[in-house]
Amino acid sequence: MPALPAPGPMKRFTNSPNYRWWVYFAVAIGMFLTVMDQSGVNIALPEISEHFDADLPTVQWLSLGYVLATSAAIMPMGRLSDMVGRKRVYVTGTGFFILFAVLGGMSQSLSLLITAKVLQGIASSAIQANGMALITEVFPERDRGKAMGMYMAIIGSGAITGPIVGGLLVGSFGWRSVFFAGVPVGIAGIIATMLVLKGRSAEQASTGSRVKFDWLGAGLSSGSLVAFLLAMTNAWRLGWGSPQIVGGIALSVVLAAGFILWELRAKDPMLDLGLFKNRVFSLAISARFVSFLGGSSVYFLMPFYLIQGLQLSPSRAALIMVPTSIAMAILGPVSGRLSDKVGTRWPAVFGMVCSTVAMFLFSRLTVSTPEYMIVVAMMISGVGMASFGSPNSSAIMGAHPREKYGIVTAFVNLTRTSANVTGVALATIMVTITMGSLGYEPSLSAITDGGDEGARVAFIEGMARAFMVSTGLMAGATALSLLRGETRAKSPNRQTDQQTAASTSGDD
Repeated sequence: MPALPAPGPMKRFTNSPNYRWWVYFAVAIGMFLTVMDQSGVNIALPEISEHFDADLPTVQWLSLGYVLATSAAIMPMGRLSDMVGRKRVYVTGTGFFILFAVLGGMSQSLSLLITAKVLQGIASSAIQANGMALITEVFPERDRGKAMGMYMAIIGSGAITGPIVGGLLVGSFGWRSVFFAGVPVGIAGIIATMLVLKGRSAEQASTGSRVKFDWLGAGLSSGSLVAFLLAMTNAWRLGWGSPQIVGGIALSVVLAAGFILWELRAKDPMLDLGLFKNRVFSLAISARFVSFLGGSSVYFLMPFYLIQGLQLSPSRAALIMVPTSIAMAILGPVSGRLSDKVGTRWPAVFGMVCSTVAMFLFSRLTVSTPEYMIVVAMMISGVGMASFGSPNSSAIMGAHPREKYGIVTAFVNLTRTSANVTGVALATIMVTITMGSLGYEPSLSAITDGGDEGARVAFIEGMARAFMVSTGLMAGATALSLLRGETRAKSPNRQTDQQTAASTSGDD
């Protein structure tokens, strides 16, 4: 059945030969907003702590609560978008994201502010579960790598802009301005997506109405993720053998087992476990998880090393770390386009080789390492992640049909989030164990609270060990990428391919 006719103003975009680029720019606004907002809020945490007279661990729940909520809700949101339409879920999520941003900016208590950020995290999951899917499906299969590269450019640009804009806003107008600044951007995103994205066809709407949402599956998966992520984020503080951490991990395993058993028997499962029967998908998603597991230690440990270890100013430390995000923004599209021409496997392998080299270089850092060497290592790391990300995502998305894009995109983002949290926990425990074995307080506060020279040296030793583990993880991701096989565009005719994409994508 043909798609429903678009109302007046929409026809200008939906009938345009450049429709895919209109969709890209419309969706990019919302995706850029979520990345920029969160990194900007992180910059404001010290001032928020001072304003509410709260300690930093309490204020950090603004970030932790946001991540937990996004992780718990992203798969249900992905499945919901496959059922009722990506446009509907995406626009609704953006609307609530703006609403809770305003609520956060107006909060008169820390508890209300944290609640607003948790609710905003749920809204963000609706955006993140659909952004990649909406962009991917409007590009023909031959250009899927380009689409993934452009997606990475959005993420990289937001990661660069967030701390800069956030720092300027906090310094000039106070922490509340960080929450309000995204409101006009979000409104622009809603208007753009309403005008540009097509509506669902009658056939799609009829198909979606016959599918029941898997509430039990959503509850089991969300509960398992929350228990796991809470255990990972608190293990360094409470100890891996503490009853709370052991109990949290055990609860996570039990809920995950229940989720798998239920999904195998559910008529309309939230996550079709048959996805993992595809070799390319399984190995590519595993490589993605392992790469983020190893790479997360860079973003977490490097600020400690630069500021406390080398005693650089925060602004100088930020400049040293910027090349990674710049590489993602610039090289992501290049790598994606290259994967369209030569296939997805070898660019991904090259990226992981670069990342392995970068982690090894990080493991050789000392208290006397010159800054230019750190910049070189950061650049290699950025090149590696940029070269890997687009081809790997293209392989994952290409392994399944368009009607699965919502849940696949959600699972891709969930893989990143859970790997980041787990990687930070593992890196922290390695550093603290090393510091304790050398006779210093086994805590990162030993260096943040003005620890002596010995504590700094012990921290850097622990960091070097953590990066050696990351080197091994990156090597493992390289092997997985090499073994997974290839996915390339199957359409023999580029024009036919583009016509197919134009007729089916954006309909959600």
